[in-house]
Amino acid sequence: MARIAFIGLGNMGSGMSANQAKAGIEVIAFDLSAEAMARAKEQGMTPAASGAEAVKDADAVITMLPAGKHVRDVYMDAILPNAPKDALLIDCSTIDVDSARTVNRDAAMQGFRAADAPVSGGTAAATGGTLTFMVGCGEQNFAEIEGILKPMAKAVIRAGDSGAGQAAKICNNMLLGISMI
Repeated sequence: MARIAFIGLGNMGSGMSANQAKAGIEVIAFDLSAEAMARAKEQGMTPAASGAEAVKDADAVITMLPAGKHVRDVYMDAILPNAPKDALLIDCSTIDVDSARTVNRDAAMQGFRAADAPVSGGTAAATGGTLTFMVGCGEQNFAEIEGILKPMAKAVIRAGDSGAGQAAKICNNMLLGISMI
């Protein structure tokens, strides 16, 4: 059984992580919100006292955070110093392309495999396990990433290399905005 560390249990991360647990995957969860942590425990996840504790024995680490600064900080302070080097790192946050590339580059420099995989679909799709993931990663890692994301997804699409997931998400948002106008 895979062990996934999931950091960021807000509006999107809560449903996403719950779908991992429903799929029979061991989920070690962390969020700054005590309420989110209590909900994670109710949903079958194991709460961790910190991001560093959550990632220490993970096969994969999934982050779902509000902004690039949060992702960069969590990677530098908790994930890169504490996760096993063979853990696959997947950031599902919607952040700027430069932050995604920086985090992926820093992870690679320390021997990790990493991907940016922002989502489309909103909270209902997060809860329902029907998100679309736009993945920026090396082609050699895509099949494994797709397998990890599958319990949360209706579609997992490789958009290209590092940062391409975020670029595809920007295009997706622009098209959505145009169609709404």
